[in-house]
Amino acid sequence: MKKVDVKKDFRELYRVSKGEPVLVDVPPMNYLMLDGSGDPNTSKEYADAVEALYAVSYTVKFAVKRGELAIDYVVMPLEGLWWADDMATFTPDDKSRWRWTMMIMQPAFVAPELIRDALAEINKKKDLPALPRLRPDLLDEGKAAQILHVGPFSTEGPTIDRLHLFVDTRGKRSGKHHEIYLSDIRRADPTKWRTIIRQPVTEEAEPT
Repeated sequence: MKKVDVKKDFRELYRVSKGEPVLVDVPPMNYLMLDGSGDPNTSKEYADAVEALYAVSYTVKFAVKRGELAIDYVVMPLEGLWWADDMATFTPDDKSRWRWTMMIMQPAFVAPELIRDALAEINKKKDLPALPRLRPDLLDEGKAAQILHVGPFSTEGPTIDRLHLFVDTRGKRSGKHHEIYLSDIRRADPTKWRTIIRQPVTEEAEPT
C-alpha cells in the first residue's frame, strides 16, 4: 500500500505561510465541482453541494485504496470560487446574491471511470439532491496571487484588500475569487481557521 499526501506535491499552493501575498503558478488541475447560488450560511443548496462533494471524493478514495492502484491518499480540502452577476452586489451585506462553485481537487491518478462508478454507487445508497449536478471539470488558473487568512470568514476583508493591492501593482485581476479551506470549521476554533485566498492575475508587469 502506497500512501500519498497530494498537498505535499503542491506544497506552494496548499501550504502558504501567514504573511505577505505571493505569486504562484497554478497548473491545470482536475476537480469535482458543483455550482449554486445564495448565502452559504443559510442555503440548503450549498449544504447539499458540500455533502455530495465529500461523499463522492471519499468513495473514490476508498475505491483507489482497494483497487489495483492500492494508493491511500488524503482527500483534498474543500475549495470555492465566488462571484456575483453584478460584482457591485458582491458584498458581505447581501450574500443571497452570491454565486459559487464548490469543488474538491482530484489527484491525477483518479481515472474518469472511478468517478463515474462512485456516482453510480452513491446514487444507489443515498438520496443526495445535489448529486445529479456534480461534474468533473478542469480548472486552469495559471498565474495567481494568494495569501493565508487566519480567523473567521467575517474578518477576511483586510486580508483580501492586501491581496488585491498586491495584484493591482503587478497586473490585473482575472478569473474568480478563490478560497481554499484548510481547517475543519465544524471542530476548529474560528480564530484559528486557515483559509488560502487566491486571485488569478493577468498582464503581469514589474512592481511599481
